[in-house]
Amino acid sequence: MPSKETHDRTSAHAGRHFTVAVFVVHKGKVVLMKHPRLGLWLPPGGHVEPGETPDQTALREVLEETGLSVQLIGEKGPRDGVTPLTRPLGIQLEPIGPGHEHIDLIYLARVKGEPRLLAERSTQGLDWYSPDEAARIGANQEVMTWIARAIDVFTRPMLE
Repeated sequence: MPSKETHDRTSAHAGRHFTVAVFVVHKGKVVLMKHPRLGLWLPPGGHVEPGETPDQTALREVLEETGLSVQLIGEKGPRDGVTPLTRPLGIQLEPIGPGHEHIDLIYLARVKGEPRLLAERSTQGLDWYSPDEAARIGANQEVMTWIARAIDVFTRPMLE
C-alpha cells in the first residue's frame, strides 16, 4: 500500500524502501483513513525509519496516526539469544513511481484496552469501518482483500 508519508519523487527517494501497513481490527471493523495526497482509503502505516525494526514502526505509526496503542498479532520466532519480530500477515512489493518501490509489510493488530471513536482526530475520515462500510466509502480492491484477510484471522476463536 502506498505510504502515508509525503515523499518527493526525485532521485533522492528512488530505490526500494521498507514500509508497514497495519490493519487494526476490533469487532469486525478496521481503522482506515483517507490519505490526503493520494486520495486512497488506507490503514495506518509508513516508512521504517533508520534504527527501527518493522514492529517498532508499526506500533509508532498506529499511535501517531490514530492515537491508539496496539498489540501486533502474528507468529514470533524463538527467543534463543535474538529478539523475535512479529511475522507480518503479508509482504508485497509495490511500485510507487518511476524507480521507486515499497517493500510493504502488512501487519495485523488489536487495540490494547477499549477502542474509542477516532473521527475527532482527523479530517481525513479516520474511523472504524466494517467491510461493507469500507466498500461504500470507496476502499480499493487491494485494501478490501487485506481487510477480508485481517477480519478472517479474528474470526478464529483464539483471537477475539
